[in-house]
Amino acid sequence: MARALYIHWPFCLAKCPYCDFNSHVRESVDHAAWEKALLADLRHEAELASGAALDSIFFGGGTPSLMPPALVARLLSEAEKLWGFASGIEITLEGNPSSVEAANYAALAAAGVNRASLGLQALDDQTLRFLGRLHGVAEGLRAVETAQNVFDRVSIDLIYARPDQTAASWEAELAQALALGTSHLSLYQLTIEPGTRFETMVRKGDFTPLDDDTCADLFSLTREQTAAAGLPAYEISNHARLGEESRHNLTYWRYQDYVGIGPGAHGRRGGAATVRHKKPENWLSAVAANGHGIAESRVLGTREQAAEAMLMGLRLREGIDLAAMATRFGLAPAALLDPAKAELYRQQGLVWQDGTRVGVTEAGMPLLDALLGELVPAELVAA
Repeated sequence: MARALYIHWPFCLAKCPYCDFNSHVRESVDHAAWEKALLADLRHEAELASGAALDSIFFGGGTPSLMPPALVARLLSEAEKLWGFASGIEITLEGNPSSVEAANYAALAAAGVNRASLGLQALDDQTLRFLGRLHGVAEGLRAVETAQNVFDRVSIDLIYARPDQTAASWEAELAQALALGTSHLSLYQLTIEPGTRFETMVRKGDFTPLDDDTCADLFSLTREQTAAAGLPAYEISNHARLGEESRHNLTYWRYQDYVGIGPGAHGRRGGAATVRHKKPENWLSAVAANGHGIAESRVLGTREQAAEAMLMGLRLREGIDLAAMATRFGLAPAALLDPAKAELYRQQGLVWQDGTRVGVTEAGMPLLDALLGELVPAELVAA
């Protein structure tokens, strides 16, 4: 049963050079047409994934803080009518910390949004220009303050491991971010994604990404500094005060069902994976023709689901309950996690085990991708 709903708003004022998300720049948006289509997509999912009240809703993008608050309110009202809301539901909306969008915060809060995730990305004007951001530091900080005054919870995103960034400069920038007092930080190392403008720039030699050793040092510094400030990492890139973790993202990482609507949105429900048409115009056409925007719906095999659950769950500080996972998928524990490799890396201090729970240690987290390739049997991942 789906307990989480993701709504994708694909539009941005500009495309950032590092971004490989499904975001698009358009001169104008027909909000009435988008409301009609999103409601249709929502109702289609409710017919297939009803029966449980929603624990969380996440408006992602794109830049959903550009959505008219009345549209957000309409979608939330319909979602509550279709599924019902669990007590204390978390309703998150992503946004850029600009003065234009900050002017909408109070109305978005009145519409029902109670958590904001703001793409601050850097606390240095030169870096913000390099990242293609439209806001400056002063404007961003004012937007964070406005958000803290109207939303129950606020998270901020920062990108680090940028070209030529030093440990001292990142330590100072992170200290400034922690001093803002938000309850959640998403801290991502800059990665050069295929198809982005940054990939072209790197290929042309316009800049050189930071080397792996320096990135590893900055990763360790990040985790030490956030833990000391009371916002330890609960996932490889996400840090929060105890009890302030993103409930919606935990749904993904714990491999629970969620509904996804809007262009390019993915979903997992009842053992099936869904993906919507990516291009906004194609999605609109599909909804008009079919009553939904689904481009593909595929039943996942048990072993494929188990592999996804393992790869997602081991990203978390809490790790996974191997016995519960084996029961859930009807597989032997050894089919999910290589016992010899797990013991080898436990002896090396990279893996921990507590009863039936297994996870990656602080020392192992910088090596997570390599460890996942060792711990989760290749035949499971290839299923």
